Amino acid sequence: MSGTIVNNITRTSGTIAPAVGGLNWDSAVVTGSTASVDSGNGYWINTTSNACTVTLPASPTLGGKISLVDYARTWATNNLIIDSNGNNFQGSPDTFTVDYSIAGQSITIVYSDATKGWIPVSDAAVTDAPVAPLSQRAIFAYGDNSSGVLSMSNLTNGSGVVSADVTGVGTARMSVAGAGYGGDKAIMGFGKERNDSADYGQTNLVSNSGVVASDTSAVASGRYGPAALGYGTDKAIFAYGYDIDASAWVSTRNLVSNSGVVASDLSGAGTARSDSFGATYGTDKGIMAFGYGNGYLSIKNLVSNSGVVASDSTGVSPGRSKIMGAGYGTDKAVFAYGYAPSADINTKNLISNTGVMAANVTGVGTARNHGAAASYGGDKAIFGYGDGHSLTNLCSNTGVIASDTTGVGTARYALGAAGFSYSA
Repeated sequence: MSGTIVNNITRTSGTIAPAVGGLNWDSAVVTGSTASVDSGNGYWINTTSNACTVTLPASPTLGGKISLVDYARTWATNNLIIDSNGNNFQGSPDTFTVDYSIAGQSITIVYSDATKGWIPVSDAAVTDAPVAPLSQRAIFAYGDNSSGVLSMSNLTNGSGVVSADVTGVGTARMSVAGAGYGGDKAIMGFGKERNDSADYGQTNLVSNSGVVASDTSAVASGRYGPAALGYGTDKAIFAYGYDIDASAWVSTRNLVSNSGVVASDLSGAGTARSDSFGATYGTDKGIMAFGYGNGYLSIKNLVSNSGVVASDSTGVSPGRSKIMGAGYGTDKAVFAYGYAPSADINTKNLISNTGVMAANVTGVGTARNHGAAASYGGDKAIFGYGDGHSLTNLCSNTGVIASDTTGVGTARYALGAAGFSYSA
């Protein structure tokens, strides 16, 4: 037998097998906040003092295997975070966050190909799939004011600062809705003319740099005042609204793929209505709440991570419409402002990461209706415009709404908003 034999099991010449488990185990315990690892090795990761980001090889080969073990059973306190170093992880790009947070966990990953990238083959919690990064910026677009329907937009940076008006693209209209899709982009859809002479089913895609595209021909039935939200980490849904041609509130829904393609109409669930609002919660699910349909409604409908809208659940009274809502704190949501019978309000309701709506809390800022809201800054929300105003209110990552910020841009109402972009 020739050659140098290392970690040989079979003790024979020819192909030399590695040690038990098929890996060479590093004797040093990793305790730092970062570590680079190589294929063919196993590592003990001790996160007692801090979380640890493990960077995988930049140029892995087919069948490359790596094992990582929770040395001190502390991953539940300080997570193991995986940086896939430009390669996919379970089919998701490197921009997604991959973390493991179960005490005593161990994982073994194998590199497959450029499509799926690294795949766990031994994993104590297979639900720990990649989590989409959170929206850093937001956009407000379309709406109506004293001069008529508009197609302008205003971008919000990662600090919640709203920019001046940008000349819009696409059909000017009001009562639109917006949502994030594709992880870092947004879509605006539906709407109507001010005098109810027409409603629209077309959409406009928003790039990850905030550029609004021209109209995409309608696939869905025209309607105004729908709710919209992102679900499943990279897709979106529009639901509900008022159909002028049918002279009726509808519960129709339309799913949006992660490439921005709007699907044809699907039968909805729950009470048909318009002027409700949607928000993402629990990282991949959504909630649509309140609205108007032969009366002011206090109902809510949860949306699963596959885009299924659940039947009505009891909301919080009083019923109201033309509210605003957005995700905050990475996995929760907040609704605020709106119109209750006879008056504008600034009440807020927090939504837990399991979709439970909390009781009314007296809000902060100018009571108003028919504005819009979106997530920004990774874990915060912004409420803007509405009922003749251009002011905004920032919402912290703990759900606290700040006092009015002097507005920028044209005062307007019945506009759409959505979070977008991985960078601030």
